[in-house]
Amino acid sequence: MEFDITQTKTPSIPRRLGAMLYDTVLLLGILLVANALYFIPYQILIGHPIEAGLPRLLQQLYLLAVIAAFYVYFWTHGGQTLGMRAWRLRVIDEDGKALDTGAALTRFGWSIPSILGAGMGLWWSLIDREGLAWHDRKSRSRLVMLEKSA
Repeated sequence: MEFDITQTKTPSIPRRLGAMLYDTVLLLGILLVANALYFIPYQILIGHPIEAGLPRLLQQLYLLAVIAAFYVYFWTHGGQTLGMRAWRLRVIDEDGKALDTGAALTRFGWSIPSILGAGMGLWWSLIDREGLAWHDRKSRSRLVMLEKSA
């Protein structure tokens, strides 16, 4: 499905945050399972809890990769996470097409500083002439509102 960028509506920050909240709840469950898949074999093989240092760093990188895989998969397969579907949002590229893997990875990478800095990259969308956040601009993508189903 292709979208005409000139005919799309940019979602508000509360709508974006609503979708992010839904996705966070889902991701917490996924991360619990993913963490168990890391922790249990480690506990069996090593015999003690994960301590600081390399094992902890590997665990954190693994969980970051799980989060990235979640977003990249959904953004490249339909353009919507479950939270985005509930809030009628879809991510598309600047040509109105679905994101490819490279754009999705770029979007994910830039979403981290965009959100971590007190959400400054997200708040930027209030003054951006097209209503785009930092990660939208850097990945040449955008969120669009979908029409209500009849």
